[in-house]
Parts: sequence; structure tokens; C-alpha cells
Amino acid sequence: MQMPQNPEIGRSIEIDGIRTNYHDLGEGHPVLMIHGSGPGVSGFVNWRLAMPELARHCRVIAPDMLGFGYSDRAADGVYSAARWVAQAVGLMDALGLEQTDIVGNSFGGALALMLAIQHPRRVRRLVLMGSAGVEFELTPGLDAVWGYEPSVDNMRRIMDIFAFDPARITEDIVRSRYQASIQPGAQEAFSAMFPAPRQRWVEALASPEEAIRALPHETLVIHGREDRVIPLSNSLRLCALIPRAQLHVYGHCGHWTQIEHAGRFARLVRDFLTE
Repeated sequence: MQMPQNPEIGRSIEIDGIRTNYHDLGEGHPVLMIHGSGPGVSGFVNWRLAMPELARHCRVIAPDMLGFGYSDRAADGVYSAARWVAQAVGLMDALGLEQTDIVGNSFGGALALMLAIQHPRRVRRLVLMGSAGVEFELTPGLDAVWGYEPSVDNMRRIMDIFAFDPARITEDIVRSRYQASIQPGAQEAFSAMFPAPRQRWVEALASPEEAIRALPHETLVIHGREDRVIPLSNSLRLCALIPRAQLHVYGHCGHWTQIEHAGRFARLVRDFLTE
């Protein structure tokens, strides 16, 4: 009897010695989707509800970043924004993508901003969802997420921080994320990324405000009003800084806009990228 394939495992490509797991769906203008930094996350887990809708109109590419999901761990145990951005650009090069739209969630939003600043011609439009990328005071929620130690109870607490409505957090979600967080090498990689004191990693993911002000790209900024991980003030600031930005705030929504308002999120992003 053949075992069902793990849906988190997509295609594999080597980028500067890093075996990168990624999903590649649909046809048309490419959209690179960069996931957040929660324990047990992967490109598929982060974007599984949005990808099918967007793939009806665009080519959707969702990688697991270095140290996450089913991509390689850093052999030297060193993780940095520069390495993650280089991996994203390397993936674009390997797939022959001269220019792409980028959708970034939280940590992924910070990487999307950096990529757009450093390689402005490689980016057409930006979507920043619950995004880091500007300086802010570390929230208790983000401190808990980055400080995760593997256990089912700890994963349940993290999932409760992410969602506005705790009823959305089923035991299946908790256990699947927990199992992902204990796959070989996962916790060693995760604990190496954002060790305490963690305010420094907020700052390491922040781009200079003058560079953000200079961004020429049309940008859609999205946030959950009740987000306890990344404060709404981040998106208000990003919208104020980026000249061609628009802001959409969802009420009764935590840090999981793409899950808590899945249909509306996918349609909003689709319309922004395809108009």
C-alpha cells in the first residue's frame, strides 16, 4: 500500500548549496510568497488556502526558507536576513524569473521589503501582510513565538496567540504543527535563528526608513486589527512611508489574515496583483 505524499513537500532545487523545497503552481506572471517565522511553518502551511485561488490567475511560487520546513538547515548554524534574501533571489535566478510580485507574511514581509530595496527592478508589486520590517518594541506574542520549546501544550499556546478566534485552533492543527516542529534538525535550526534577547532580531529585520520611503513599487499592506504578534502600528507606519501603498485592516483578526479571512484575503491579493 502506497503511503500518501506529504503535501508540504513540493519540488526541490539547489541554490548556492542549499536544497530548497518549494511549490510551483499555475501559469502567468510569477508571485513569490514568503512565509512567516512560526515554529513548524513551511511555505505550504502558511499559504495553502491562498495558493489555489492565486494560481488560477498567476504562477505561484512558495519556498521553504533556509532552516524552515523541508529546505536544508544552515550547515554552520548561522541564519540572517541577508542569507534568506540571497536564497530568494537565487530561487528567482534558478527559475529564470527576471521580475516577480512578492507576498510576504510577518518575517517574510521584512524579507520582501529588503529584496525590493536591494533589487528594485526584480520586483513588480509588493504585498506585506502582518509585516515586520520597521523597528518596534518586541511584543510578548512574538517573544513567545520565537522562544518556542517543543511540546504539544506549547504549540497550542502559540497557535492561540496567532488566531483571534481560538475555536479555529483544532487539535489536528496543533498536532501537525507540533510534529513539523520536531522533525530532524527543526528545533536546532529554529532555536538558532532568534535566541534571547530577541529585540535585536526585530531590529535586524528592519530596513532603514529612508530606503522604505524610496520604494517605487505599488504596495498592498494588510493587517489583522487584533494581531498580538506584530502590532498594527507597523502596517500604519509602512503605509505612511511607502509612497504608492494602500492599507487594508481586517477586524476580528489576529496574525493569521490568510487563514482567518482566507477567501477575502485571496481575492484582495488577486485583484491587487491582476488589475
